Amino acid sequence: MRLETASCATAAPAEAEAAIVSAHSASSHATLIKNYAHGPVQQPTWTRIHEAFEAQAHQRPEAIAAEHRGDAISYGELNRQAELLADALRARGVQHGDRVGLFLERSIPMLVGILGILKAGAAYVPRHVGIDPVSQLEQVAHIAGISVVLTLQKILPVLESAAFDEVVAIEQVIADDTIPARSTIDRGQPAQTEAADDDLCFVLFTSGTTGVPNGVRVTHRNVCNIVLTAPGDLGIRSGTKVSQILSIAFDMAAWEILGCLSHGGTLLIRGDDLEEVVRCADVVIATPSILSSFDADRCRNVRTVAVAGEPCPHSLAMKWAEFATFYNSCGPTETTIVNTMHRVRPGVEFSIGGPTPNNSVYVLDADLNPCAIGEIGEMWAGGDGVTAGYLGNDILTAERYRPDPFRGDGRMMFRTRDLGRWNNNGELEHHGRTDDQVKVRGFRVELDAVSGALECAPQCVQAVTLKLDARSLIAFVHPSTVDLSVARQAVNLRLAYYCEPWLLFAIDEFPRTSRGKIDKNALLAYATRHAENLDPTAKHDFVVEGSLDA
Repeated sequence: MRLETASCATAAPAEAEAAIVSAHSASSHATLIKNYAHGPVQQPTWTRIHEAFEAQAHQRPEAIAAEHRGDAISYGELNRQAELLADALRARGVQHGDRVGLFLERSIPMLVGILGILKAGAAYVPRHVGIDPVSQLEQVAHIAGISVVLTLQKILPVLESAAFDEVVAIEQVIADDTIPARSTIDRGQPAQTEAADDDLCFVLFTSGTTGVPNGVRVTHRNVCNIVLTAPGDLGIRSGTKVSQILSIAFDMAAWEILGCLSHGGTLLIRGDDLEEVVRCADVVIATPSILSSFDADRCRNVRTVAVAGEPCPHSLAMKWAEFATFYNSCGPTETTIVNTMHRVRPGVEFSIGGPTPNNSVYVLDADLNPCAIGEIGEMWAGGDGVTAGYLGNDILTAERYRPDPFRGDGRMMFRTRDLGRWNNNGELEHHGRTDDQVKVRGFRVELDAVSGALECAPQCVQAVTLKLDARSLIAFVHPSTVDLSVARQAVNLRLAYYCEPWLLFAIDEFPRTSRGKIDKNALLAYATRHAENLDPTAKHDFVVEGSLDA
């Protein structure tokens, strides 16, 4: 950024004073950016994430790569099957830079699919069949230009009738002994691809505001930067057991899967019982909503926990931090899983931490100038985690991705729409979303601030606040044993009167989306149904027994 000021020798006194203030501000901003905004510099050990896996497979071929429902696969066998799949994809015309659909359920073949696609030089596009309707899968395939969809044998009949060019069951490919490259594979020499670190690793579709999903293009450089550097590597080493509990269509699943396999860990793929897997794991990656559903006292073998995806209640973090290394993390899909991490410790100020290696976070005002320490602004993300934009949507890409004036050299930064501020320790505090700042009765309210006040009530593990209409807020607290009168008092002690929810619900479990986040649409719909015929001048408290739909 260039600063132009008038000469103090010739300027009028007022102009000279303004010039001094401007110069001081620019100097302060430069110091702020230098000292706070940039994460440490680390060099990832690999530039293509599947090569990190291949190195583990060649060094420890007999080590167990993954377990699922009583089955297991070694690194050597997983690598061999992935090579078979890569050659089968090439035989079907998949080329370097193509995108291949991975529409299936959690399974060991899911891992074969990911690695086989990457070995072929293509990018995988993951969707969870059974959660996404076939019509949405067709829409994703159309937007991504997918010609080949990989799936499981049992799902094949569901997808064969859909509008896909070709659907292939991974198990059939692995069982095919006619693939010419098999003798090469058995020698443990993976076929060479043209993939580079700036090529796409995967395309992750997020929900678009217009109803059309947006495909975020994530590169090998992006992925390696978070999972192959500390603390994003989460200390995973050979033999470390990592739970795999998240949907493959969620970016944090890539943290579980690729983070584990690139370091030689053993991936524990969940069955029907999530907590059963967590109790056996050393490392757990989850959203706060999912983590809160586990009994921490029964999971004390866990050594490391990382949460992201939504605000984490301080009480939840502290409970797990009693016995595990706990990271409170933040970052949208467009910055590759997370771009800030904070290790939670007793007596240490709770935050979302600072930028992860080779990443930057800028807290900027409306004119894209750095905010002072303690001043709330919008967080913009820079560095190696910034993804390559939206697939086939140049308009949205231009709106959310901008040239990074602080790094220069053609680098880009991303508008996260998260609000934050720097504290005096040089760490970031999260202050909700720009779209979570609402007006109620003419007053501006931060929904996350209300939730935070509710979470100060005894026994309250997690809270969610939503705007019902122009006059009313509604909130949900978990668990159902929370004393709602005490929860209301917690809000009144900390916030203005207009922040107190009109309706307050205590529930046993939050409804979750397929990606493990709190389903706010379901909460709002439930509250709307219960708001009918209620006295608008009085506050109302409800305890929800059973499921939310009951």
